[in-house]
Amino acid sequence: MAKKSKGNRIQVTLECTEHKNSGMPGTSRYVTQKNRKNTPDRMELKKYNSILRKYTVHREIK
Repeated sequence: MAKKSKGNRIQVTLECTEHKNSGMPGTSRYVTQKNRKNTPDRMELKKYNSILRKYTVHREIK
């Protein structure tokens, strides 16, 4: 019998937008989960960037 999926929860990666545009080496990334049914668009969260030492917008990447 086929295994049932665990629902609409998927794992996503969030990457800092400010760090990406600054040209500094390294990246700030977080891994989290989201419900595909409730949040079909790409997620945006404010998370801490340890390299820039401040809270910045992190956007979902594929």
